[in-house]
Amino acid sequence: MENTGWADERFGAVADAFSRNFAEYGELGAAVTVFVGGRKVVDLWGGVADERSGRPWDEDTVVPVFSCAKGIVSICAHLLAQEGRLDLDAPVSRYWPEFARGGKETITPRMVLGHRAGLPVLDRVLSFEEIVEWTPVVRAIEEQEPLWEPGRDHEYHGHVFGFLIGEVIRRITGLTPGPYFRKAIGDELGSRTWIGLPRDEAVHLARLVEAGGRPAMPDPESLIMRMVTMNGALAFPGLEEPHGWNDPALLGAELPGAGAVSSASGLAGLYAAAVTGVNGSARLLTPDTVTDAVRELSSGVSWSGFPDLGARWGSGFLLDAPRFRPMLGRRSFGNDGAGGQFAFGDDEFGVGFGYVANRMIGHGDARAGRLVAAVRECLTGG
Repeated sequence: MENTGWADERFGAVADAFSRNFAEYGELGAAVTVFVGGRKVVDLWGGVADERSGRPWDEDTVVPVFSCAKGIVSICAHLLAQEGRLDLDAPVSRYWPEFARGGKETITPRMVLGHRAGLPVLDRVLSFEEIVEWTPVVRAIEEQEPLWEPGRDHEYHGHVFGFLIGEVIRRITGLTPGPYFRKAIGDELGSRTWIGLPRDEAVHLARLVEAGGRPAMPDPESLIMRMVTMNGALAFPGLEEPHGWNDPALLGAELPGAGAVSSASGLAGLYAAAVTGVNGSARLLTPDTVTDAVRELSSGVSWSGFPDLGARWGSGFLLDAPRFRPMLGRRSFGNDGAGGQFAFGDDEFGVGFGYVANRMIGHGDARAGRLVAAVRECLTGG
């Protein structure tokens, strides 16, 4: 497949890897963007955005990026902490007094960011309409008791992560995380990244497809399925069912744990802005803030006994993990999304990276990893 876009001559290996993903991994439509030192050095896209019509992927195409939303919310939280408006190690109840119920009095924002708060799922069963209304989720979090002593163990916090940190952001700023991100960061960057897709952007939306047959899913009552579906209100990995991930009503809602929509350039530009600044602007996050964010908080076997796949978590971000999600090194931080999406920043190498695709591949997906390896080769020669 012929790439559209461009790559600096020094980063030709990234363009080659992007083309090989189409030839060797059955890529349908995809894009990759890389910033180095605040300057865009790779901006490539290709393939088909909508398999039904054959609409090609173009520079403005956006796609659901699932849990890459956690990285957006976490950058917002660290920015507020850097400004002195949020203490990540103070009780959440300092900002949200109603939270201090049912054994949650000692929970801090950092425990949530590290997936250690004991709140991976909610007991209350909410409808889709209640979830998108925001307040019913907040009330359910207030009522929830931790599943373990907060801080003692870890388990991926799925959707609760975004709503809990998002409500802290709202209590501080008056804005839920989607609007706050746009006001504080996204609009100034001109970023094609949203938590809650604007209606007029739907024409640029790529349509997700699942690669191959759907694998057998766990019991709907299992912790993992309750986590990713919010007790059955959302489909997973469903794309076409009511409130599936091709549903404009879902993508237009504010689901800050897993509901972001973005282009590759939007994600890469956000992380580049965080670690170096872009186009001559000052970096969003200071070196001390990044040092705080990349300190490992969680790894290994989770509270529920989920196997150790090699993932490492800092404060809101995945960290470089050779067995799980290789990045560039000790200063790398980012997030991935169901089906293959991935974005990260690294202030040692001065990199912001974003990759998005509309063919969803599950465990063993090597597409983003091949691109990151090519970036590393271009930067280090090995």
